[in-house]
Amino acid sequence: MKYLNPKADLTFKRIFGEHPDLVISLLNALLPLKEGEEISEIEYLPSEIVPDNPLRKYSIVDVRCRDMKGRLFLVEMQMLWSPEFRERVLFNASKAYVRQLNVGEGYELLQPVYSLNLVNEVFEPTLEGYYHHYAMVHIEHTDHIIDGLQLIFVELPKFTPHTYSEKRMHVLWLRFLTEINESTRVVPKELLETPEITKALTVLEESAFTDEELAGYEHFWDGISVERTLYNSAIREGIAVGKAEGIAEGKAEGRAEGIAVGKAEGIAVGKAEGLAEGEAKSKYLIAANMKKSGVDPLIIAQCTGLPIDEIEHL
Repeated sequence: MKYLNPKADLTFKRIFGEHPDLVISLLNALLPLKEGEEISEIEYLPSEIVPDNPLRKYSIVDVRCRDMKGRLFLVEMQMLWSPEFRERVLFNASKAYVRQLNVGEGYELLQPVYSLNLVNEVFEPTLEGYYHHYAMVHIEHTDHIIDGLQLIFVELPKFTPHTYSEKRMHVLWLRFLTEINESTRVVPKELLETPEITKALTVLEESAFTDEELAGYEHFWDGISVERTLYNSAIREGIAVGKAEGIAEGKAEGRAEGIAVGKAEGIAVGKAEGLAEGEAKSKYLIAANMKKSGVDPLIIAQCTGLPIDEIEHL
């Protein structure tokens, strides 16, 4: 049996956007829900329209749903990571939270929003764990939480299965997402023994897709490769040029200042200032490269932190 990769746009939405029982199982397995808070039934909601720009056209796949209690669940597969994604996730979750109320309705009607983000890259290299749960927590009394927004990020490349003793389905769903792909010929016994995973595997069978869908599937992976190349090239070029210019200027200023305060101290100060200036220049170069590629100024501002009016004059 030949399978497709479940992380692609076509397959992820086919599995979790068309089979309520499967997305319920995934959410119950991966979300920080207490006993008695499990999801039993959901309805699908329209997905957000991702802006058509060359750096983020393919890399975000989302499924949105609501349970019978009114709780909202945003599920995203993020193929590529960049620093602005955390803010983007917070923005979208906050927007979903606010949109629950019509004019004149009471705040007591608001229900929690859970944003589950499955990330196909490592974005917290200094942390050992792969599961990152963000909530509005009292700093001194961490058992006091405001339940409005719950943000969960899962670094898929960091995941390694250890034990099923506590959260068996948590481990099995992450194994499904990280182990099954086009190269899979033998599915692990543990996955085949689980009805939900077996159903998802059936959905993934290549024979279940039309030739047109398979062509779109290949186009998706080509798009991911292009996005990664564009983004990494812009970052590398901007940092390299900015640092080179900054260090050169810093050394010159350092030597001049060193005449007064001492050559050694002057060069150190000059290098520090030069690196800082170089990093600032790299932001402008990255912004200029993104603008040339047709990226929306608002997205460039989110990526670089530069004001929109400065971006528009580049």
